[in-house]
Amino acid sequence: MQIISYTSEYAEDFKNLNIAWLEKYFWVEPHDEDVLGKPEKYIIEPGGTIFFVMENEKIIGTVALKKMENGIFELTKMAVTPAAQGKKIGQHLMEHTIDFAKHQNWEKLIIYSNRKLENAIYIYKKYGFVEIPIEENNPYSRGDIKMELNLS
Repeated sequence: MQIISYTSEYAEDFKNLNIAWLEKYFWVEPHDEDVLGKPEKYIIEPGGTIFFVMENEKIIGTVALKKMENGIFELTKMAVTPAAQGKKIGQHLMEHTIDFAKHQNWEKLIIYSNRKLENAIYIYKKYGFVEIPIEENNPYSRGDIKMELNLS
């Protein structure tokens, strides 16, 4: 298993992994379709990044860091294939992402999530994320919890 950075050849993997995850747990919002359909425009070009977990030449997981403002990034679009779930792939991605953000000298990471994703919330807390007030006009209609991790 290795973690690699985004290149355009993996754009479909990024989209397909996330669409499958969203359809399993929630629904695909217009905001999701925009970001997943054009990751270069919405994540890479504004200063963010996307990572993938590759195993046996196959993409089995992904996560994105989307720039919100200087030094503050949203950890978003994390998904793992159903066959790879339970293998701590999400935790490997989380560790890699936090290490990357610290090496960039970013201030904090933000996560929007939903309280019904108890395993995900548990992992976020395990890595030091704490709940903060969520704004009324948050970017996701399914989002009912906002968390942050101070990196400095």
